[in-house]
Amino acid sequence: MQAIELKKGMIFNQDGKLIEVLKSNHHKPGKGNTVMQMDLRDVMSGAVVHKTMRPSEKVDLVNVSLKKAQYLYDDDTDFIFMDTDTYEQYLIPKEHLASEAKFLMPNIEVDLKFTDEGKLIGINLPSTVKMTVKETQPEIKGATAAGGGKPATMDTGLVVTVPDFIKEGEELIIGTENGDYKGRADSITR
Repeated sequence: MQAIELKKGMIFNQDGKLIEVLKSNHHKPGKGNTVMQMDLRDVMSGAVVHKTMRPSEKVDLVNVSLKKAQYLYDDDTDFIFMDTDTYEQYLIPKEHLASEAKFLMPNIEVDLKFTDEGKLIGINLPSTVKMTVKETQPEIKGATAAGGGKPATMDTGLVVTVPDFIKEGEELIIGTENGDYKGRADSITR
């Protein structure tokens, strides 16, 4: 496969390391050749790097299989997930899920990602999660959804910009792609 075909979430092998594509942009500077600008994460170490590749550069794509699982809890070092079919439990070190951790709510359904060799390499989050506002500024009278918004801390510690009328204790739908407010949980689930 060529670098130009890489998309977010794909995993490839580079120098014996599994690398996940976090972001991929096709860039054509004013002068010079077209390049692919990518944010990549080493699956095992969690290290994120920005890399520029030629579009024609060859990469060795890794086949990934998915298995449904439920997030149970975390301990000092790991996140614990359970296969919803076999009830087998899987541990993933916290440093491997640094960016996903802020969206992990107890009992949330995720997809565990495995290589062809059966090695667990990460998770796929659902596109949205339901979270509760733990802390935010008081409601502002007459506030509308069109206002600038205010910061709200969710129960996982994630800080999200929400409309001014949102109060502490409300359940919200949050997008896992970039941590943005999607709406109140009760208004979306109706």
